[in-house]
Amino acid sequence: MPILCEPDAGTDELLGDLGSEVRTADDLSAAAKLLDSDPAETLVVIGPRAGTEEALGFASALRMVRPAVGVILVREQADVDLLNRALQAGVREVVQAGDHAALAAACRRSRDVSWRILAATTTERNGRTVDGKIITVFTAKGGVGKTMLAINLGVALAQRGANNVCVVDLDLASGDVAISLLLDPVRTVADAVSMTGHVDTTGAASLLTPYRPGLEMLLAPVTPGDAEKIPPSLVGELLAVLRNMFDYVVVDTPPHLSEHVLTALDASAHHVLLTTPDVPALKNLRVVLDVLDMLSYPAEVRSVVLNRAEPKLRLSQEDVERVIRTPVAVQIPASRAVPISVNKGTPITLASPGHAVSKAITAFAKQRLLPAPVPRGRRGRSKQRPA
Repeated sequence: MPILCEPDAGTDELLGDLGSEVRTADDLSAAAKLLDSDPAETLVVIGPRAGTEEALGFASALRMVRPAVGVILVREQADVDLLNRALQAGVREVVQAGDHAALAAACRRSRDVSWRILAATTTERNGRTVDGKIITVFTAKGGVGKTMLAINLGVALAQRGANNVCVVDLDLASGDVAISLLLDPVRTVADAVSMTGHVDTTGAASLLTPYRPGLEMLLAPVTPGDAEKIPPSLVGELLAVLRNMFDYVVVDTPPHLSEHVLTALDASAHHVLLTTPDVPALKNLRVVLDVLDMLSYPAEVRSVVLNRAEPKLRLSQEDVERVIRTPVAVQIPASRAVPISVNKGTPITLASPGHAVSKAITAFAKQRLLPAPVPRGRRGRSKQRPA
């Protein structure tokens, strides 16, 4: 039963949005007492007549003692400065007064976030500390199926509820995870900018978009220019928090080595390097392998995946391995079913689990990623960066 904090004179309209089963409080002190009396409550809505500074202070204090409780702030006007301050204080969402549909949706999303936090807390209480493995999928050439592989690895790792998995779209300028799954990116990595330096479980959970049980998405920004606002340090913070929330975190990356990608590789237990059986892609992969060796990333946490393997191209697995001087872990066959599944917004491992592509991805996940290798990061923690 949610708690609504608003003077009596202003509760009627908000009560209509929240439903009949709502407890009301005239001020934040009364709201705090209601929370103290009900350890199971997970939602507080603060109406527009409550003072902004007092509301932000309330949310900031609450996140330290009751991180699973979500605070929704309703304001007559909400500018960018208020939104940033609200996120820093731990407010889940700020909603425009009078926007009934937005308030109802915000409450639903907040309940989902609270459920995930409580589920993680319950897991830890039952004696199992989550120590998730980060898996970064990278290729040096666009258009070879990187996002498809990252998403389907996420599905394969989460199958039958065996693991909680998060797919992170780190292609900040042009990520395709949302469009590949027909998701509406209400919150993205860009919403974490105001949390830089103090990302916690509550903040990270508020950024996630649920896809199916056991599988969540952290989506790339959709507004032009937002990618430039995201520092590599924030990527490191987010991944550190997410690995304590999920069993596996699969990171989809842009097709070039950047500080953001190197941060993900540093944090990863496994590097999945994707290529296709054509000379330009193989040449680019060979260069990437040389760079990773130069930066002292351990070769044992590396797997090369050959996508769109096609005998008619006259490049066998042996030919590929001779060019890149590295073994190929798995071949994923070429198939029209893959672009069809992408166009439908359903990963092929879900749409056709018996398909040869699905079997190859699932087998790779089981053989190389379950459980993930222990080594993480670079052997000397070298600060070198590729030119």
